[in-house]
Amino acid sequence: MSEEQQGNPQQQPEQADGAAQAEHAWEGDYRPASAEAPRPVQAHVDPLQTEFLVRLADALNTTLDLKTLLERTASLVRAVIDYKIFAILLINDRTNDLRMRFQIGHKPEIERLRIRMGQGVVGQVAQTRQPMLLNDVSKAENYINANPEVRSELAVPLITKNKVIGVIDIQAEQLNYFTQEHKHLLTLTASRIAGAIENARLYTRVARQAQTLQVLNEISREITSILDPDELLERVGQLIRRLIDYQMLSIWLVNERDQVMENRLAIRFGERFNPQEKLPLDRGLVGAAVTEKRVINVPDVRKDPRYHMVNPDTRSEMAVPLVYKGRSIGVLDIEHTRGHFFNEDHERALTTLAGQLAISVENAQLYQRVAQQEQRLERDLAMAREVQLRLLPPKKPQHKRAEFAAKFLPARTIGGDLYDFLQYDANRSAVALGDVSGKAAPAALYAALVSGIMRSVAARKLAPGAMLKTLNDALQERKLDSQYVTMLFALWNDENLTVQIANAGSVQPLFCRGEEIETIQAEGFPLGMFPSGTWDEFNISTQPGDSVVFFSDGIVDAQNAAGEMFGNDRLVACVKKNQHKTASKLAESILAEVTRFQGKRDRFDDETVVVLRVI
Repeated sequence: MSEEQQGNPQQQPEQADGAAQAEHAWEGDYRPASAEAPRPVQAHVDPLQTEFLVRLADALNTTLDLKTLLERTASLVRAVIDYKIFAILLINDRTNDLRMRFQIGHKPEIERLRIRMGQGVVGQVAQTRQPMLLNDVSKAENYINANPEVRSELAVPLITKNKVIGVIDIQAEQLNYFTQEHKHLLTLTASRIAGAIENARLYTRVARQAQTLQVLNEISREITSILDPDELLERVGQLIRRLIDYQMLSIWLVNERDQVMENRLAIRFGERFNPQEKLPLDRGLVGAAVTEKRVINVPDVRKDPRYHMVNPDTRSEMAVPLVYKGRSIGVLDIEHTRGHFFNEDHERALTTLAGQLAISVENAQLYQRVAQQEQRLERDLAMAREVQLRLLPPKKPQHKRAEFAAKFLPARTIGGDLYDFLQYDANRSAVALGDVSGKAAPAALYAALVSGIMRSVAARKLAPGAMLKTLNDALQERKLDSQYVTMLFALWNDENLTVQIANAGSVQPLFCRGEEIETIQAEGFPLGMFPSGTWDEFNISTQPGDSVVFFSDGIVDAQNAAGEMFGNDRLVACVKKNQHKTASKLAESILAEVTRFQGKRDRFDDETVVVLRVI
């Protein structure tokens, strides 16, 4: 693509009239751009063009999927213009630059190119709203040699409702390849596809909003089950990334006694930090959100006198109050180094989440006060922990071609982790790893319930998907509010060295072969949440030396004294370093690495590792 040579008289005749004029010319109502009175013109109807336009209309009217729409357009254009290189670029309304949304024949790195309005051929076409045909791109000044084989280029604007939304651009490796008839056909195509693209983008936005609501629903369900305030806010900071790619986040809670805001969670570029300052209720944008009980969205904080600088890199900031029963109890604040980053969709998503978060914070704080009064029950809890440990399987399955190992380190109080081995027959054994929502006695009792149900149906030798459905049905019969369990169920076949896996919202396991370690992309919703459902099964063929590592979220969520999380990257590195060891040694190495990472910090969650190694 190139920057058009503005003063080149050789190229001036090749610039076409606007898309609207080209379309009128086809319809027999062409009016030349001159002062002369319009003269009637006899339209020439080309049957091939008519057929092309009919097929184009059919293609545009039968889909609202943007990707499908662009693919069909490229295919139809190729039927009348035998191009080699094709691209559709759309304007990003927020940054006002052109970005490639579909291409054929370009190198992959070209897709990352951002073209400013007026830059190159497509930038000029978008700015001038006029088609452009270059018979020899080498004569254009400042030509960006993205593809040294290109010799000619044809680009037309996509215009709908008098608004330019993008450009169709085709290129060829021959000089003088494109004709005026090609330009005419592509202009007709652009005039019709522009509206279809805008409709598809609108549909995509609606679909994205629906997806956002679904994610918000999932997040609300999860945070409702977390009754520890610090854990709740930590998890909220992680979950919001599913909605908004923020760079800085902080959650401030109101101390009504001292009339100040205290920081309870602060993340800067993915790292935790701890602001020591306590803010008065009327200071900064967060103070404005608390006092006014409304969202404060500032596109450029440097221009807002209310801004109180904490992060010097901040350019845009959005503060959302946490309002509970008409009372501001805190504020959720996100920031970004780019100006004008947060939009109306972000506002709606966080406003919806903030209402649920306020309730969850109040519930968590209430639960914390109650928990502080229950210290006298520590002896009973210790006994309950002992009972829970005795529910774990006393021995591992025995197979000729596989070995199993399980390591479990309990948190200081009883929790909701559970794992079990179910040997179906001489060739098949099942592995179950689960985590019940919540903490302490309720989670442990619910875990015992789940374990008991699972063992009661083990004699039926169910496949993983069927086992999860059976457990879900049983839990629905004994439904407890805000209580669910995530579980991963795998079935080993020693005869053909395969593993069947089904996942109900649990942490995705790792598959290890040599130096390669991959995450098994098994997904599904937790058990006990919905009255019915199905869970997909994933079949994995293994060979001697392979390992499958199952682990609870207590492994990756383990924290050191600085508040850093162990994370998936450290786990993968540990597995890679010890993958050649036996199943038992590999499991021990993982827990040892997590323990070294945590140092003297107490575990806040059970840490469970189950390893299946093919021998």
